[in-house]
This record gives sequence, C-alpha cells and structure tokens, in this order.
Amino acid sequence: MSKTSLQSLLAQKSWANNELFNVLATVSSEPHAAAIHSAIRTLNHIYVVDQIFRAHLTGEPHNYTATNTQATPKLGDLQFAVAETDAWFESHVATITDKQLNESISFRFTDGDVGQMSREEMLFHVITHGSYHRGNVGQVLKSMAVAPPRDLYTKFLHVREPSRRQAQALA
Repeated sequence: MSKTSLQSLLAQKSWANNELFNVLATVSSEPHAAAIHSAIRTLNHIYVVDQIFRAHLTGEPHNYTATNTQATPKLGDLQFAVAETDAWFESHVATITDKQLNESISFRFTDGDVGQMSREEMLFHVITHGSYHRGNVGQVLKSMAVAPPRDLYTKFLHVREPSRRQAQALA
C-alpha cells in the first residue's frame, strides 16, 4: 500500500470517528443507557488498541494488560483522546519513510503471545480494526432507531474534495 493511501485512510478514520462521536452525543442516555454504555465500551476498545499499536510503532512501553479498560470513560473525554490519537497517527504517517514502513517490529500482545508485523501492517490493522468496530457501534445506534453516520470512504473523499462530485465526461 502506498504512503498516500495510508494517509488518506487515516484521515478518513479521523473523520469517521468524529462523525460517529457527534451522532452518539445526540442520543438521550435515559432510555438507552445500556446501549450507549455498550457503544462507549466498543469505542474505548478501538482507542486502547490504537494506543497499544502506537506504542509498538514508537518502541515505547504501554500499560495495557487487556484491549479495554476496566473503567468506562465519559463520551466527551474519550472523543478528545481519540481525536488526539488519530492526529498522532496522521502526523506519524506524514513523516515515515517507505523503508520504515517495511521494517518489521516484534512485540507482545496483551495476552502474552509474541507477534511480528511491519509498520505498514500495523497501520493497516489500526485502520481496519477501527472500521470494523465503528460498524458495531453503528448497529447499536440502529437498535436505538438512530441513523449511524455514513462513514464510507467514498463519502469522505467527496466531502474532502467536493470537486470529485462534478460531472466528468465518461469514456
């Protein structure tokens, strides 16, 4: 995968996360407390895994012993933390070289097993893992009769670059 594609997919991840947090913030917690709690737990899981892989990429230790925390953060606090982490990933990829993308890194999963992935594979995991679980949160929203945001890559590209929506001559 090209660095340009990784940059675009990480920008889409940031945009989609923000869209999802904004919709979730509009839901009244009174009748939907359990569902909202479930959604926040899922979003927190994405955040924790992102933090773990951020640590793997930087070679720094992390303090996680599981892929979620015992305590559930407040939605606003989590949204802020996720936005900071998303910005870190975007900045990181902007400065990484192709050689670094191909470097293989050995690490330990939270269950104690060892693993090895290239930096590019780690970044791709962060992208796809977040997408998968945003879909889970979208299903939770649907269960509350709330339309989840359409976080499609095509929508992101057209929101980011409206000129792509202009009619083009088709061959």
